[in-house]
Amino acid sequence: MNVLTVSDILVPLLYSPRIKERFGGTDVAIDCGDLPYYYLEYIGDELNSGIFFVRGNHSKIEESTTAGLRSAPLGAMDLHRRVVNYRGLLLAGVEGSLRYRPGPFQYSQSEMWWHVFALIPILLTNRVRYGRFLDVFVTHASPWGIHDQPDLTHQGIKAFRWFDKVFKPAYHFHGHIHVYRPDTILETKFERTWVINTFGYRLTQITPGEMDLAGVNSPVHNT
Repeated sequence: MNVLTVSDILVPLLYSPRIKERFGGTDVAIDCGDLPYYYLEYIGDELNSGIFFVRGNHSKIEESTTAGLRSAPLGAMDLHRRVVNYRGLLLAGVEGSLRYRPGPFQYSQSEMWWHVFALIPILLTNRVRYGRFLDVFVTHASPWGIHDQPDLTHQGIKAFRWFDKVFKPAYHFHGHIHVYRPDTILETKFERTWVINTFGYRLTQITPGEMDLAGVNSPVHNT
């Protein structure tokens, strides 16, 4: 499967007629947060792909459009506290970042634990039914100690690190950590999971169940 992940900034190439030429064949588009709803709608419509999202700390509760107020991208599934099987690809997600000011989609470390715990019953069902818990974990914030930063706004989430260690998704895509330097680390192997900062966009080839089939394998990106 070709999985296009986006977050945090609008990429002109993705919001133009050239998207079909460059990203045709994309099976799944995933927004890791802090992008306007219309952006993901455009990507999904142009690529005719499945679309999923989690909200970031800068996401709006409602977005004003010519069709009125919208509380989510049309045709997209919110992955927050949800586990989904999309054409054999097992996905789950948690929205938001640590709380650093009044506003939506911000949580304490304790609240993030509860978000993660809410996923466990379906993950256990996946293990029985499919032989694995998950293929892709989608969050806005990064795990604790991986790609995060010392300030409160960009600290990683302790529950996410535990989640990756215990449930071993093949990939954990996140946003939130903006990239300003060419030497910024964007991919980290933690236990059996590739943690990937998808600031801007990444196009990754994913085979459902590949971690069980291949053990330790590097992500394959088309850029």
